[in-house]
Amino acid sequence: MALSQAAYKAEQALGHGDNAITAQDITNPANDREKYGDPNVTMKALCWMGKNDVRVLDVPKPKVVEPRDVILKVTGSTVCGSDLHLLHGTVVQLAKGDILGHEFCGIVDSVGPQVTNVKPGDRVVASFQIACGDCAYCKKKWSSQCEKTNSNTIENGMYGGRTAGMFGYSHFTGGFAGGQAEYTRVPCGDVNLLKLPDDVPDEKGLFLSDVVSTSWNCVVDTGVKQGDVVAIWGAGPIGQMCADFAFINGASRVIVIDQNWRLDYVKSKYPKVETLDFSSLPKGETVVSQLKKMVDGRGPDVALECVAGEYPKGWAHTIEIAMGLETDTSEILNEMIESVRNFGRVGITGVYVGYTNHFNIGSVMERGIRFIGNGQAPVHLYWEDLLKRIQKGEIDPLKMVTHRVRVEDLDKVYYKFEKKEDGMQKVYVETKFSQPACQGSPALTTY
Repeated sequence: MALSQAAYKAEQALGHGDNAITAQDITNPANDREKYGDPNVTMKALCWMGKNDVRVLDVPKPKVVEPRDVILKVTGSTVCGSDLHLLHGTVVQLAKGDILGHEFCGIVDSVGPQVTNVKPGDRVVASFQIACGDCAYCKKKWSSQCEKTNSNTIENGMYGGRTAGMFGYSHFTGGFAGGQAEYTRVPCGDVNLLKLPDDVPDEKGLFLSDVVSTSWNCVVDTGVKQGDVVAIWGAGPIGQMCADFAFINGASRVIVIDQNWRLDYVKSKYPKVETLDFSSLPKGETVVSQLKKMVDGRGPDVALECVAGEYPKGWAHTIEIAMGLETDTSEILNEMIESVRNFGRVGITGVYVGYTNHFNIGSVMERGIRFIGNGQAPVHLYWEDLLKRIQKGEIDPLKMVTHRVRVEDLDKVYYKFEKKEDGMQKVYVETKFSQPACQGSPALTTY
């Protein structure tokens, strides 16, 4: 998956027609401060500086460069499990100095001349994907599949099609600077921002940008329905929200598979959820055999993947990934396929970036398994309804938030998050523009 410098430069030169959204050249505004950055104002931002190396740096504040741009004062961001793939260098086409972070909310600072639906001072949350609002996919609110905001030719070649641009997630997804910073430029800001009402604090509204929408999409796209038994691989924030949403959509039982203190956290916050610790199985037992025993010998109706494919458990996949023979392990996928009942459904939401080996295609075909790639969730399709559910108290994103931290400490937070230290699950990252913490927010932790 490594990309040569020559190929990288060639990719940058392709696919950038007159209608392309400016992105590739301004992921780090310091590359051309006069053209893309404010010459007089700097900000703090978390920057990728190489594999396993992120740093909080002082960089130029972005400015409006296209007529539909919005510049936000960031009031809240977070760290997502998928950000660790960037830290580890498993997502291709990161460049030194790239600003990370795909989930953020803020206050409108300035707008381009074609933006009329938001104005300076408005509180808003940004969609983690960048949609044009005009293409065939955007007209259906399938914002994650926008045809115009990611001109990357490498992704198009690998996947047989492009997906939408994304904030802070490498040039593979468009090369847009992220929101783990004090300011962010939002291209097509007239369609990629949702106003937050006064009764929804930033600490809740922020998570509409990704985790709430992604979890909802995982559950409804996989087709969880009344009476289903649902098994969820991964007890992180996505897995937790999926458990909540599975019950909302009629599941009779939810079983979460993970290990250690993460399961203890789930038990404390989600008492209806059953748990299965894969690290302490009886001798001779597997996750598959245990799930069959737990659910009438047939297994659950639905399996939801909320982990990702870069974490091998066995030696074979460890070696193959290290040698570049695959990018993602199929171990959890095979567990899910083999665990569900015949004609069961398997939904994949964790990040998989390339190719895998030893995939049990025979079981998928012979047993009629519905294998569903949930894709990057189309945030625009869901976020207005989900905002109303937050307002009504049906959804409480703060249940998954364990820490409140400063943007100045984000590099340290990344490393603690990676090592699963301090019981860290989901964090709320404040900046100098943030309001005082809302009721229920964790106390500020400094590092």
